[in-house]
Amino acid sequence: MKQFKKAFTMIELVFIIVVIGILASVAIPRLAATRDDAVVSKARTTVAAVRNALAMERQKRILRGEFAAITAVGDETNVFGQFSADSRGNREDVMEYPIPSENGKDKWRFSSGSGQDGRDQYIFSSVLGDVAFEVFNGRFECNTNDTANTNTSGCEQLTR
Repeated sequence: MKQFKKAFTMIELVFIIVVIGILASVAIPRLAATRDDAVVSKARTTVAAVRNALAMERQKRILRGEFAAITAVGDETNVFGQFSADSRGNREDVMEYPIPSENGKDKWRFSSGSGQDGRDQYIFSSVLGDVAFEVFNGRFECNTNDTANTNTSGCEQLTR
């Protein structure tokens, strides 16, 4: 008596491959959107951390009786490295782990004197486009007045 081995037919295998292809074509775009959301969320968290650090430093200076304006939160080597010097020349760290200045996608970079009235800019490049921030009147604000930076939707997404 012959024994037959049970196996999939070619039609069944093709059908399974087609079903897997359909599922992949639906899932991949959703995963890409999730990555973009994560990048925006990380940048939003960074903006909030810098704003909180700036407010704390401003209050520390007021308690010490120093009223020198904070004009910067970083430089060419570390985007959010140190605050501008106080009246005694001291420079405090903005973040415990500063973000290194790098060019590329989904990165913060520093641009010296390229903002309004020659202020330094801190630019976030991502799927939102380039979004520029400046330290203005002791606050870390999105630069919406600059004609070179017309990305107001990016500002809204990172500051809401």
